[in-house]
Amino acid sequence: MKKKYKKEQIKIRINVLTILIIILLLFLLGYLFYIQIIDQEKYEILLDKSMVTTYLGSTAPRGRIYDRNGNILVDNEPVKVIYYKSEKITRKEEIELAYKVSNNLSLKIENLTERMIKDFLIAKSDNYLNEKISEEEWKKLELRKITKEEIENLKRERITKEEIDSLNESDKKAAYLYYLMNKGYDYLEKIIKNEDVTDEEYAYVAANITTLKGFNVRLDWKRTYPYKNTLKSIFGIVSKVPNDKKEEFLKKGYTLEDRVGTSYLEYQYDDYLKGVKDTYQKETEKDILLKEGNRGNDIYLSIDINLQEKVEQILEEEMIKAKNEKNTKYYNKSFVVITNPKTGEILAMSGKMIEKKEDGYIFYDYTPGIFTSQLTVGSVIKGASHIVGYNTQALKIGEKRSDTCVKLAATPLKCSWKKLGNLDDVTALKYSSNTYQFYTAMKVANYKYIYNGVFPLDKKAFEIYRNTFNEFGLGVLTGIDLPNESKGQKGTNDTAGLLLDFSIGQYDTYTPMQLSQYINTIANDGVRIAPHLLNYVVSSSTNEKIYEYETRKLNEVNTKKEYIERVKEGFKEVLKIGGTGYNYIDLKYKPAGKTGTSQSFVDSDSDGLIDKETLSHTFASYAPYDDPKVSFTVASPDVYYEENGIYTTSVNKRITKRVSDAYFELYP
Repeated sequence: MKKKYKKEQIKIRINVLTILIIILLLFLLGYLFYIQIIDQEKYEILLDKSMVTTYLGSTAPRGRIYDRNGNILVDNEPVKVIYYKSEKITRKEEIELAYKVSNNLSLKIENLTERMIKDFLIAKSDNYLNEKISEEEWKKLELRKITKEEIENLKRERITKEEIDSLNESDKKAAYLYYLMNKGYDYLEKIIKNEDVTDEEYAYVAANITTLKGFNVRLDWKRTYPYKNTLKSIFGIVSKVPNDKKEEFLKKGYTLEDRVGTSYLEYQYDDYLKGVKDTYQKETEKDILLKEGNRGNDIYLSIDINLQEKVEQILEEEMIKAKNEKNTKYYNKSFVVITNPKTGEILAMSGKMIEKKEDGYIFYDYTPGIFTSQLTVGSVIKGASHIVGYNTQALKIGEKRSDTCVKLAATPLKCSWKKLGNLDDVTALKYSSNTYQFYTAMKVANYKYIYNGVFPLDKKAFEIYRNTFNEFGLGVLTGIDLPNESKGQKGTNDTAGLLLDFSIGQYDTYTPMQLSQYINTIANDGVRIAPHLLNYVVSSSTNEKIYEYETRKLNEVNTKKEYIERVKEGFKEVLKIGGTGYNYIDLKYKPAGKTGTSQSFVDSDSDGLIDKETLSHTFASYAPYDDPKVSFTVASPDVYYEENGIYTTSVNKRITKRVSDAYFELYP
């Protein structure tokens, strides 16, 4: 009875399963009918789309770069291009084309390599080179023990020097052209020539497009600079994707053949400046343009090119004059930065290097050195040192001190540049007293000064100074919108005497741009603003602003307003009669600022050893002092080396006077 029951149960289950399978098959058949009959057209379209090959054209022209007043600083100009795009022709036909076309073009066959020649010989003499492969090797290929690529490599290895040397000039030209014709993917354009294309060469290809299968001409672009070398180093370079940035640009969708911004502004704002390429659909007969590309967006800088040109002219004239003065043997560069302290806009910036030649002097642009090189800046930073003193109660407003030399154990006598008498905190800045700062530094380190006494340094004093200096922009990145900025160099030997040197700008080193940010922070009542070159971006297609730079506040100096005001009062005095900065800027412009002189050192014979002591001059200022609209930072390293008396060139002062006058002529 139980067996009969089990058999019936199994039979029922089999029937249910059979019915389910039939239902599923009917559903599947119905779905296939729906796809293949009812919705056939839809899926045919999707299939066609999946089979379509699209590709991008060559790099589109980049956007222009303008100054703040709409003057074009960087533009594009048309360039004639001869290119080749593979068609359905035989290798033999390509060889024939290479001979034919190369006889009508001037090509750089000095770039022809042995590998290119061997590949050409393989393509040209396939049957002959087949004889260089043994029957055993052919058999290994058939048995898939070696690959076709390995066979090709064997052919290359067995091409003799005599066979290579047998090529004449015509063969070499054809070999090089054949290489250019087959470089890269078949569906891409191969650039045959895009430099120094003559009208005759361009016309020859253009007139014979139907017979020169695959060859064609078009107009491309290259960067041009209406103001020649002015600021060219800051604009940066446009070139093919460099190896060290390959991964970065490939992730952005570039190909290795694309031209991209590889340095400074071209790199910094490549996303705005790059153009949009044409999009093509590959077809059997003729490729179809799916979407037309466009030129990149235009960027407008904070630079005033008229002021910039005046600054560069002044620099060159004053540097030549200085090189003809005594004791300037190692002087070879100067820097100028002009900014709007409230917004951080850089109105002009220039660095120049000078070199004497037999027939006169030549100049090299060293503008990137403004934010990549560092120097010992000297007393110009005493405003920040005052703030350290006020904050720690090591210095009080109005505190009077006698400008006497300081003597510590095992340390040479440390003095000001001359005996300055009794000073308060304002006149200490006006006359640039060193010993005034020394007494402050010793108090910051909790040391009660004793003549020739041992100074047990509290190393936290260095940290206190550096933290405050950082708040002014000294020893930290300024945030300028350019790559490769330097932080300067921090000293590592923390000793008592060096703390005193630090307080007068004779230890850590800073960039001219950091010095500019420092003076701007004082002008802004302790607010540190990032300097910048970009003002806004305009769409090349709609001519509308798509981005505008907003003033970027980085931090505020941790101090009281009355302390900043006291420093500003001292900086006003610096520029008045008797101050170390008198006659640097005309008093009618209400200037305030600080001079700096520092001991510096050079490697006189390029042996890697610092062996000559020099003096460097710096100056940082703003105007007018009651509503700052502009700041001037000027630095001239190694202006003095004692050879003939104590005469020291005033080149830094002369540069400042002339560039400030030039600014106020343009912005009265």
